[in-house]
Amino acid sequence: MSESVVTDESGVDENVDSTESQQQTETSTKSAEEVLTEDLQRLQADYSNYRKRVDRDRAVAHELAVASVLNELLPIIDDLDRARTHGELEGGFKSVADQIENAVTKIGLVKFGEAGTPFDPQIHEALMHLTSSEVSEVTATEILQKGYKYKERVLRPARVTVTDPE
Repeated sequence: MSESVVTDESGVDENVDSTESQQQTETSTKSAEEVLTEDLQRLQADYSNYRKRVDRDRAVAHELAVASVLNELLPIIDDLDRARTHGELEGGFKSVADQIENAVTKIGLVKFGEAGTPFDPQIHEALMHLTSSEVSEVTATEILQKGYKYKERVLRPARVTVTDPE
């Protein structure tokens, strides 16, 4: 261990051990390494969060694009349902209609709206209003046009006749 004498501006001599100064240098080096490690960890966490956010945004954009395409197909699906109801869906065209309906069902389009269910303004659009003693709560008594959902998103509400209790 070597000692050196250091004089500060006030003229007072201080004994400084050189090993202590080396330890302080090592401590400051460790501190710098720790700071750099923390910065690296923070940067990795930021990048991970960015990647998750981009993946989530990409999934939402994909869902919106699919919903948009399905929304454009709804009038065609309605026409196919009307043709099937009137018995006009026969032969090769019936096969094509079935394929279209299977494809949109496979993608995730869900048809909803049943007569007799309680009226829910989130999924029903009331087009006509009646009163009756036969119902105990506000009820969708007739489905004028089926509604459609894609995942949890309502693409079109079911258009219904609503019956209130008297």
